[in-house]
Amino acid sequence: MEQHGKNQHNLIVAIIPARYASTRLPGKLLIEVAGKPLIIHTLQQALKAKTVDRVIVATDDQRILDAVCRFGGESVMTSHEHSTGSDRIAEVAAGLPQKTIVVNVQGDEPVISPNTIDLAVEAMLADPECDIVTTCEAIADISDVLSPDVVKVVVDHSGRALYFSRSPIPYPREAVIRDGSIEAALNSDSGLLSSFRKHTGMYVYRREYLLGLCKMRQSVLERSEMLEQLRAMENGAKIRVIEVVDPSIGVDNVDDLARVRRLIESDG
Repeated sequence: MEQHGKNQHNLIVAIIPARYASTRLPGKLLIEVAGKPLIIHTLQQALKAKTVDRVIVATDDQRILDAVCRFGGESVMTSHEHSTGSDRIAEVAAGLPQKTIVVNVQGDEPVISPNTIDLAVEAMLADPECDIVTTCEAIADISDVLSPDVVKVVVDHSGRALYFSRSPIPYPREAVIRDGSIEAALNSDSGLLSSFRKHTGMYVYRREYLLGLCKMRQSVLERSEMLEQLRAMENGAKIRVIEVVDPSIGVDNVDDLARVRRLIESDG
């Protein structure tokens, strides 16, 4: 597969954690879309990123490794014991050179934009004090604000993360008091929706920070919200959040799969 990495100053490696097991959509990464497994579409999108020098699929299953190799990609087998995607990519990152920039691209995002990856990498390179860069998108649907499956993020004036939550944040208190519920408030005032941002699951780490993060104990907020990035925040991480305009779709269920199938097949 053709690689487009052009960065001359840091080794930048995208690692795609690819676990076979999936509660809601078993074996989803090997489901074929337009003649190729889902994981291959994600891999090919990552390979288009101009800042990335190398893309590795980190898996726990021989079937995924074989599929990646069959399409000319690079894949490595990792432990079955990892509880998070960060732990899986850290196992691979431990074997990379010091000061490598590590990009965590979720395996179930087959339409992720290469431009999103490049923007996140460039933000990391431009901010030497930053430990992690991640991405967000504007929320267009009220249902996403209300859904605990959609993670919301709020940032400060410099673009640093203040908090991530499954709850609606920032909470429009006065509007809720006026209309009786947050759903009613959002339906009553369309302008409220513009204050919410959906956190998307792509991360850029400095290799050494990632290895240290995976050695930290699970934090109180992390356990409460079941959001791993809160472990980093509770331990003082500086997380830059960049808003991207190219939306991605994480394939978690059959409806998501149908959406990406329509997108990919309509794009030829």
